[in-house]
Amino acid sequence: MANAVILQTFEWEMGAEGDFYKHLARMAPALARRGFDAVWLPPASKATSVNDVGYGIYDLYDLGEFDQKGQIRTKYGTKEELLDAIKALQDQGIKVNMDVVINHKAGADYTETFLAQPVQMDNRNEPAGEERDIDGWTGFNFPGRQDKYSDFHWNFNHFTGVDFDQKTGEKGIFRILGDNKNWAEGVSHENGNFDYLMFADINHQHPDVQKDLYRWVDWMVNETSCDGLRFDALKHIDSAFIKDYTQYLTDKYGDKLYLFGEFWSPGLDRMSTFLESTSFNLDLFDVDLHFNFCQAATDPNFDLRQVFDQSLVQNFPMNTVTFVDNHDTQPGQSLESFVDRSFKERAYALILLRKDGYPCVFAGDYFGIHGGPAPQEGMTDELERLLELRASYAYGEERDFFVDPHFIAWARLGDETFPFQLATVISSAGDGAVELDFGPIHAGKIFRDYTGRIEDIITLDENGKASFPVQGQSLSCWVSPDARDQESLDKDYKKFLENLDRPKLEI
Repeated sequence: MANAVILQTFEWEMGAEGDFYKHLARMAPALARRGFDAVWLPPASKATSVNDVGYGIYDLYDLGEFDQKGQIRTKYGTKEELLDAIKALQDQGIKVNMDVVINHKAGADYTETFLAQPVQMDNRNEPAGEERDIDGWTGFNFPGRQDKYSDFHWNFNHFTGVDFDQKTGEKGIFRILGDNKNWAEGVSHENGNFDYLMFADINHQHPDVQKDLYRWVDWMVNETSCDGLRFDALKHIDSAFIKDYTQYLTDKYGDKLYLFGEFWSPGLDRMSTFLESTSFNLDLFDVDLHFNFCQAATDPNFDLRQVFDQSLVQNFPMNTVTFVDNHDTQPGQSLESFVDRSFKERAYALILLRKDGYPCVFAGDYFGIHGGPAPQEGMTDELERLLELRASYAYGEERDFFVDPHFIAWARLGDETFPFQLATVISSAGDGAVELDFGPIHAGKIFRDYTGRIEDIITLDENGKASFPVQGQSLSCWVSPDARDQESLDKDYKKFLENLDRPKLEI
């Protein structure tokens, strides 16, 4: 699909009524009309409870099918409802990406006694106490599933660390000891070694663990008929394992299975090292671009010309998923760094109306956040306008006019299929304008601001140049629908407005 867009379908504060999959299935036709070619679903496997967003993963093989952790369904519904939603989405031409949580396990069925050593929170390579026997929650036998799909039972040998000693009630980080057993090497070096994140940390070097994880991922792909996998917490998983795992998937499924993931470690050097160490087998979210948006939103002295500096999309455009915010960055969450609402429309323009990157729209921005410390309405109107512009006008060659610290613009020249021109102008100060050069071939073309903020008609001079205005702290998107007279321009603008005049979506 031209100008594809992913929708992250969930946010952290969504209710646990269990009707998410049913809502999503009903929304499929409308999502397709709005230009989404793919969705990213929340973790589908059974977690610690129906209130768990899904990252407190318990049983990978339970998609809402077995009576475990107090319910058959997950927070989002039953397995049958999940499969129905996937089919409804795919019937509309929307690809479905499943969330893969294989860094840790939670909600163990019983404790085990084993030798471990507490380590420092800020340096997991340094001891924080003597080696001793602890009682850890590491026993998983999934009694409700009764070995259907897999008879593999997890025990302490399959983990590298836990965060609680049931024997003493002590909380902390405990490294599980054993022959040739340590933290993984190919992980982030924050806190000395960031292999351990939470719960019972999976030992990806154990052959039995590897065997079951390979079996599970084939089962997941075939059971759900999904189109892609989004990997959680990549900086905490041994990169050597991820390289082999993703290579296996690439060799087996090829282009039929899209692979991308979260490597939350700001710094282009770290991101590029991970991409290289995993043979570019998967795309990554552009974390540095997100933080550039955060700074641009709050720092009046931020230089907009530098908004893409050190970003993944600037350096590895073919391996980048661009985004503004997600479930982890929203208020109250572990990676809280929410882009201020005042800049958010401009941030989305910077990912939706440009040629590089695979943009992902966050449900919390689109539909709103309905709880937590900072509930807010969705910015449906602004995002649908940008989605419409992306679907119809943002094509062809891109020319940047980043001329001023507070005023930037770019032109899209169109292509054979979409022979339209688009000029996007952004201000972080007062009212202003930027001169754009479309080239002499476009001389005489006329443009109108499809945001509706400025009513002027702009005409390119004999050289294909014009000055495009923008209101302060805002953006304008100037479109020429291959028109050279105001009558046809007005007709196209009316059609555009009619496309936007449709019922709002709710999830």
